[in-house]
Amino acid sequence: MAPSTRIRAKRRYQHFCPAARALETIGERWSLLIVRDLLAGPRRFSELRRSLTTITPKWLSARLRALEADAIVTRDVAGEREVRYRLTPKGEALEPVFDALLVWGMDHALGPPRHGEAIHPGRAIDATVRYLNRRGVRSARRVVWVIRFGDVRNYTIRFDGARWLRQRGEAPADVTVQTPPSDWVKFLSADVEGRRRWLRERRATGTRQRLDELASAFGSESIPGPLRSSLHRRARRARTPLLSGQETGQKRILDSIPR
Repeated sequence: MAPSTRIRAKRRYQHFCPAARALETIGERWSLLIVRDLLAGPRRFSELRRSLTTITPKWLSARLRALEADAIVTRDVAGEREVRYRLTPKGEALEPVFDALLVWGMDHALGPPRHGEAIHPGRAIDATVRYLNRRGVRSARRVVWVIRFGDVRNYTIRFDGARWLRQRGEAPADVTVQTPPSDWVKFLSADVEGRRRWLRERRATGTRQRLDELASAFGSESIPGPLRSSLHRRARRARTPLLSGQETGQKRILDSIPR
């Protein structure tokens, strides 16, 4: 039985639920990671294979065929050997789903790198930026962090007043960190105190306040210091007026009841 046939035979839950239907479509191994890579733009088969590292050509072909059959991925053919895969509008609609999963994974499931696990520097930075944007981390001023992964793999993460962005190369920075990609993942998976200690041990450059901004920007705990999560702010604002409104409404109802 061909891989694509086995995939379709295995992925039916026989359970009516929108979540089950979604998992039948994109819940198979590799499928959402292919979507992740294509969120950055069209990719050749060889580029996807290189990015996904351990996937075999047979399984990548099978996953792409399944995603094409579900109208999540399409292919652009520019020549006999020039084929690029890209997301359809249906596939692009998965971006907030992927971002929410990424935030949950970083907050609750990340942990240190496993033995033999491939770590792509650019993807680690992309995950960082997606996390900050999805979690609504904001600053009252512009922020620039430079992460050096060796002599040529340098990235700048910046907050421009509205969104977090990343670019290759360096810029004048508030904080500069020199680290291998595997240690950057350890930084992201630590708690706030662990991240502060990590920055001291790596001798990251920057003022104490700026270093603390970087250390406090990640994690499911409340974010202290100048960087605040708009999600936390919105939750607090939503809770207080709602309770006040309920109490006011209840008082009006009680006052209207004849005694």
